[in-house]
Amino acid sequence: MAALALALQGCREQTSAASRFHSHEVTGASYGRDWRMPDTAGVMRDQSLLQGPVSYVFFGFTQCPEVCPTTMLELAQVKELLGAEGSHFQAIFVTVDPERDTPEILRAYLDSFDTSAIGLVGSPEQLSSMAREFKVFYQKVPLELPATAGSEGAEGSDAYYTMDHSAGGYVYDRHGKLRLYSPYGAAVEDLAADVRQLLSE
Repeated sequence: MAALALALQGCREQTSAASRFHSHEVTGASYGRDWRMPDTAGVMRDQSLLQGPVSYVFFGFTQCPEVCPTTMLELAQVKELLGAEGSHFQAIFVTVDPERDTPEILRAYLDSFDTSAIGLVGSPEQLSSMAREFKVFYQKVPLELPATAGSEGAEGSDAYYTMDHSAGGYVYDRHGKLRLYSPYGAAVEDLAADVRQLLSE
């Protein structure tokens, strides 16, 4: 996380004076240039997915209590604010919990926000490789089992856990070039304005 912050800070210092964007401008950062992961339909995707529309790449998981559903709702709102241009904006959700997020579960989750959102779910090895490409942090965090009558809560169940992961998303222009980092909690209107600016280029 510290390395990511320093990298983003360096990019911001170079571009802040002339930036036209609300999000952090990170043009030139070498994130997400070489990766492969299947989508929820089983189609193998790679960095060419980022060419054509403006893309927002986000890492999360379907059982995330706050950050992930909030982000997906806000991305759907961005698309709505874009109006007719919304068809040229795509949300790409990479699950950090492939153990529980099957393609079917991830697809149903995304459809509850935006049926055009693209979900990527791969093997643990594919996820590790892609996370390195995007400088994303994630880890499994065991939870204490709920106490039952006459017993104490305890850790130790492999199935009872949550995930810690980086929040925020990466915004790519229509040529598949990384341009912006949008932190978690950014205003929907500001992100929509940034996407509109990229679409106009």
